[in-house]
Amino acid sequence: MFSLLFEGVPSRSLRRQWRCIPILISAMVGLGAHAQQALTLDHALQLAQARSRLLAAQDALAQSSREMAVAAGQLPDPALKLGVNNLPINGEDRFSLTQDFMTMRSIGVMQEFTRSDKLQARAARFTREAEAAQSARAVALATLRRETAMAWLDRYYQERMVDVLRAQRAEASLQIEASDAAYRGGRGTQADVFAARTAVALIDDRIRQTERQLGAAKTRLARWIGEVASQPLSPPPALDVVHLDLPGLETQLAHHPEVAWLLKQEAVAQAEVDVAQSNTRSDWSVELMYNQRGPAYANMVSVNVSIPVQWDQKNRQNREVAAKQAIAEQMRAQREEATREHLADTRMWLQEWQSDRERMAHFDSTLLPLATERTRATMAAYRGAGGLLTAVLEARRMEIDTRVDRLRLEMEAARLWAQLVYLLPPEHPATADRHPRSPTPTSTATEQ
Repeated sequence: MFSLLFEGVPSRSLRRQWRCIPILISAMVGLGAHAQQALTLDHALQLAQARSRLLAAQDALAQSSREMAVAAGQLPDPALKLGVNNLPINGEDRFSLTQDFMTMRSIGVMQEFTRSDKLQARAARFTREAEAAQSARAVALATLRRETAMAWLDRYYQERMVDVLRAQRAEASLQIEASDAAYRGGRGTQADVFAARTAVALIDDRIRQTERQLGAAKTRLARWIGEVASQPLSPPPALDVVHLDLPGLETQLAHHPEVAWLLKQEAVAQAEVDVAQSNTRSDWSVELMYNQRGPAYANMVSVNVSIPVQWDQKNRQNREVAAKQAIAEQMRAQREEATREHLADTRMWLQEWQSDRERMAHFDSTLLPLATERTRATMAAYRGAGGLLTAVLEARRMEIDTRVDRLRLEMEAARLWAQLVYLLPPEHPATADRHPRSPTPTSTATEQ
């Protein structure tokens, strides 16, 4: 094809063109690598936060409550009144506005003077609702960060799982060639050939299953960060650091987003109690009316004061106060119960995370070396004509299972790490240095 492209071009010019091709290819590869920069966990969290519409919705809800707090602290609008009083409807002066001395054209204004403590209570209620909306935003942010981190880690470990299985498949494929050669040389049986091919086919099936799980992990990650989820991932941060400890867990979980949100909900309920209590004191209304009569009669001014009479306060206003107090007590009880539940869940996650790390150390120090040595021993025996191929395949299968189990255990520990690390809001002191930016571990896990 290149000869056709450069047909008729002098040889020196052709050589220069050929020398440019590797440079162009390198430049294209460099551009492609730049476009596919590795996606770090921190960058994924930032993208998820910037992309979230739920956070924007909570901000709008908080702004709405703040605006209502200002409006609720103002006096009601005055009422303008227009009217005709004592208009005759029969006789010589019927429907006349000026002949009868009692007929008056009236214009007036009425203003309700709400008590200042009642206005403050109403404004405080909406202020508490704005704070509750901000706490709900913190809950949504913590959930978003936790789910994004778990989706990122799931994809990372599923990719590692595929790599492990593909590496094992490559080694198992060599076993097919060895069994074929042994069968042709009269040192093996056809059953050994089929056994080796079956082992590879089983690994292929596990690869397909893992690739399906990898596709699901990519979809979950894309739900939070969009199309950027297709970029390659960088190594994860150090997963052996959790700034939570069992002795101080109750104090640390006082800042749990859901507990803080329930505390704000409790404050809203208490503000409702304050509003109901302020309603037990009536507000006054003052009305000023100017009455105009016929030209032969004097005009008049009227001043009226109205005061609601709470004649059955024990069955109306007091009942409302009692109802609001019961709701406040309900919110308090729910907060205490939620605190206990989060405390128990976090203790369980922390204990499971520590147990998984201990099991991972056992895999690294004992189980993986034993599985590897067993495979080597059976391979050596088979090559020396002193062992069976079935023993080799069984040892290799157990080694694959051990490596996959170790990787699944690491993935489960990483999910627990995400649950614990992104449990508290990012501005909390316990999360300020939650993990290093570098993928190289620099600290050890908190030990109990």
